[in-house]
Amino acid sequence: MPFCDVSKSRGEGNGIRIFYRRYGRGSAKVLLIIGLAATHDSWGPQIKGLTGMLEPNDEEAPEAVGGGTDGLDEEDEGIEVCCFDNRGTGRSSVPTKKSEYTTTIMAKDALALLDHLGWRKAHVFGHSMGAMIACKLAAIAPERLCSLALLNATGGGFDCFPKIDRQMLSLAFRFLRAKTPEQRALVDLETHYTKEYLDEYVGSCTRRKILYQEYVKAISSTGMQSNCGFEGQINACWTHKMTPKELDTIRSSGFLVSVIHGRDDIIAQLNHAKRLAEKLQPATRMVELHGGHLVSHERPEEVNLALIELIKASKSKLSPEDWSYLPERASGRLVLGVPMSLSIRNNGGANGLVTFYNLLGKVQLSFLYFIGVFLMGFQHMRNVLRIMKPVRVAASDS
Repeated sequence: MPFCDVSKSRGEGNGIRIFYRRYGRGSAKVLLIIGLAATHDSWGPQIKGLTGMLEPNDEEAPEAVGGGTDGLDEEDEGIEVCCFDNRGTGRSSVPTKKSEYTTTIMAKDALALLDHLGWRKAHVFGHSMGAMIACKLAAIAPERLCSLALLNATGGGFDCFPKIDRQMLSLAFRFLRAKTPEQRALVDLETHYTKEYLDEYVGSCTRRKILYQEYVKAISSTGMQSNCGFEGQINACWTHKMTPKELDTIRSSGFLVSVIHGRDDIIAQLNHAKRLAEKLQPATRMVELHGGHLVSHERPEEVNLALIELIKASKSKLSPEDWSYLPERASGRLVLGVPMSLSIRNNGGANGLVTFYNLLGKVQLSFLYFIGVFLMGFQHMRNVLRIMKPVRVAASDS
């Protein structure tokens, strides 16, 4: 099986191995980085759209060092894709310490994989937590990127918390209690897709029913993610932060950036993606699509087109000014979804209202955090009490 020993490449002795797959052949190299709790095969629609196939390449030795170009060669317009399981999930190693999970460490895993493959440069596309990792990789080794695409991106700490409402609290509770592939599949569907998409009929069945069966099969084949892996990846999301220096490194590196987001994403909020796109100017194109957190599945044609346009624009050396696009600009500033009454800065008391609005958002996020901690603590205490419960012994007749 294709594995990359990332610890060996760093001279470490902890034996961390990353499972990967390669698809297609061509001069343009694309590294796909998946998100929280997901495995490499979640990139299926993009693998098919970019390479035209879903069968992995032969499991042979990687190509010679030096592969990978800025885009599609005149004679070779093919694309080779590599996707992998992040540490903590799928067939990759599962470190037991939370400290072994940060987006910086996971970005170095991706960098070690590029070295293992012999790819000098690659287009790097990340989804959700994978977008966090992709940003870190772009800051650590900008010379290795041809372009950067961030799908349904979110930030670390409070920024990675979803919008709080009754639906989200219900999903959080059910997610923490999910113990079987069937229970997990039900929650995943509601967090990944819009209700409109799930309720559409495909033949005689709804898409919800079809996807439910596919999710149960996929989760059953790989197994439920371990507690160590899940908690470690959560730690990576929570501690993630892009410093001004790192953002400046990405901005000044010269490669083009796409930020692609589903407007109805209930996990990664659109406002954060817009702020990130603005911070990465002047070479960023913001692409908003109708869809949920897995807009890459819900709107695969549009997402794939956006990714192919990014690859072609990078090959043609399109200038950042010609590539850049940020929608919903007003008064020279990007509108970030703040209510109209709070966006008027000249009115008296507006600054106070904005401060109150931001504070209210943090209070909501704190509430969700403590709800999650309470639920996990409650489940842990139940397990402890179950273990400590005395065993009844029948009285002896003698």
